[in-house]
Amino acid sequence: QVQLVESGGGLVQPGGSLRLSCASSGSIFSFVALGWYRQAPEMQRELVAVAARYGSTNYADSAKGRFTFSRDYARNTVYLQMNSLKPEDTAVYYCYGRTADGMDYWGQGTQVTVSS
Repeated sequence: QVQLVESGGGLVQPGGSLRLSCASSGSIFSFVALGWYRQAPEMQRELVAVAARYGSTNYADSAKGRFTFSRDYARNTVYLQMNSLKPEDTAVYYCYGRTADGMDYWGQGTQVTVSS
């Protein structure tokens, strides 16, 4: 059973930056898709960024130009670099992965709070 563990959340002022990390207990090559979702209070979980194994990354409109998804295959870790953060980015951020057999995996979530 693969586990995804996020880290890097916290409190940041508007306009600031954070980098979220998601470490996989197994090789990230086993995932056909990897990405990040977020869920704000009383809102549905929404896509932030998702990347196919050998494809490009798709970003939510709200993330384009500010957030960057990346992968480190040697560390089996994916990242979400978030710049120019806004209060509306406040949410719990979840790492996501889908394997070739169609199984979806989620991390436990990390809280990001953007506030002055």
